[in-house]
Amino acid sequence: MAEHALSSQESYNPNHLLDFLLEKMALKNDAALSRKLEVAPPVISKIRHRRLPIGASLLIRMHEVTGMSIRDLRDLMGDRRTKYRLSDAQGKPKPSEAAPGTQQQSAGSMHH
Repeated sequence: MAEHALSSQESYNPNHLLDFLLEKMALKNDAALSRKLEVAPPVISKIRHRRLPIGASLLIRMHEVTGMSIRDLRDLMGDRRTKYRLSDAQGKPKPSEAAPGTQQQSAGSMHH
């Protein structure tokens, strides 16, 4: 399985963040943490074993539950990046998702 760019950073340690959250919220284990964050227990396990990075939506959920800033949460897991970069493919509509009106206009203009 390909490693994620973040997980290849030497400072990246998601366990530090997960352990901190367990202590801060006085939870007994990862199962309790998964319930609090409203994610399936295997998600926490995969993050602990570095098979899954902590994604933006989970980071936001951690922020909502703890009241901690996203920056502080990222610092706790060792994410020192100052910016996130999106790939060229992200955020662009797929060709099949183009607005219906634009397809009809271009098809209609070819007949003139």
